[in-house]
Amino acid sequence: MRTADGARGGRIVFLDWLRVIACFMVMVIHACEPFYLGGAAPDVTFIANWTDAFWVSLVESVCRVCVPLFVMASSYLLFPLEKPTGEFFRRRLGRIVIPFCVWSCAYIWRFGDSWDRACFNFPDAGGHLWFVPMLLGLYLLMPLLSPWAEKVTKRELRGWLVLWLVTTTFPYLRRLWSALYGDPSFGAVPYLYGECPWNMFGMFHYVSGFIGYLLLGLWFRRFAPEVSWRRTLAAALPLWLAGAVIIGGGFYFRIPEFPCSRPYAFAVDLEMSIEYCSTGVALAVIAAFQIVRKISWNGAFYRRLVRPLSEASYGTYLLHMFVLLPVFAAVHARCNTPLTIGATAVATFILASAAGVLIRRIPFVGRFIAG
Repeated sequence: MRTADGARGGRIVFLDWLRVIACFMVMVIHACEPFYLGGAAPDVTFIANWTDAFWVSLVESVCRVCVPLFVMASSYLLFPLEKPTGEFFRRRLGRIVIPFCVWSCAYIWRFGDSWDRACFNFPDAGGHLWFVPMLLGLYLLMPLLSPWAEKVTKRELRGWLVLWLVTTTFPYLRRLWSALYGDPSFGAVPYLYGECPWNMFGMFHYVSGFIGYLLLGLWFRRFAPEVSWRRTLAAALPLWLAGAVIIGGGFYFRIPEFPCSRPYAFAVDLEMSIEYCSTGVALAVIAAFQIVRKISWNGAFYRRLVRPLSEASYGTYLLHMFVLLPVFAAVHARCNTPLTIGATAVATFILASAAGVLIRRIPFVGRFIAG
């Protein structure tokens, strides 16, 4: 029997769909990255032509919601905490930290990196692993915020979300500040609202970033009403379109020439509109979550495929770059840009998901490897 949250047997069905969709989107955006990062050397920006720029911009416009959706799924499921803090952290240790350590070592061993660096950060070869320390940071905050989350009113939470949405404009304000007052060279640090070389924790530091997606998950769980598909789409599609225009337009129209070959710092600046905590992405995430939340299909297809893929999604995320890199190399030599992106993403998703599911089924140790 399904509850109001789309749960089957106590499981929230739409969250399984969300994890699978978001996991596939991760593969898509990573299949895009070689078309603007790389070229003659891995540490440069290189965009060959307007076609590559167009497809990267389009794909990012649709799929950049992936990582924030994962955060919202965790928030919707876990926040506020229903278990004692010690038990919560013990469960997260086995589910999140141990697989992260295993795959960090695997990337260092396979692609080469400093073992010393692994003590301080994720390995360069596993750049996508940045997600895990960020998520762990949110987990550290959950016990502190849970008493507040249990009693927060709708009006109060709305106010905090509005404040957070204001902070999503800061990537653009930093760019404006840099253009008006900062060093015009790329890599200059534009400081805002109390930030300076000896203090990176400005006025809005603690109410910005991914904590907003934590609060959004709480909003949808406690206060967002269930409405019909028609009303959901009427609200979500224009919002997603607005976000997509900001994301894609902010990327495409800031490319100065084709081919574009610049230092790596140029790509970092170019990604301003596709930063996960920027305005366009935030709007698209709100829209995407509204739509996915309506999915309640929980029949045989869900039981036999979607749920197992969802349960293995964390392991799939951790290991997928082992698959994506050789797949991309094989496909790119034979296909044009959109086919390369699509074929790489689909093949990687299938192979990495299968590996994640199989690893997770290894007795005793599977879940310590794949989560």
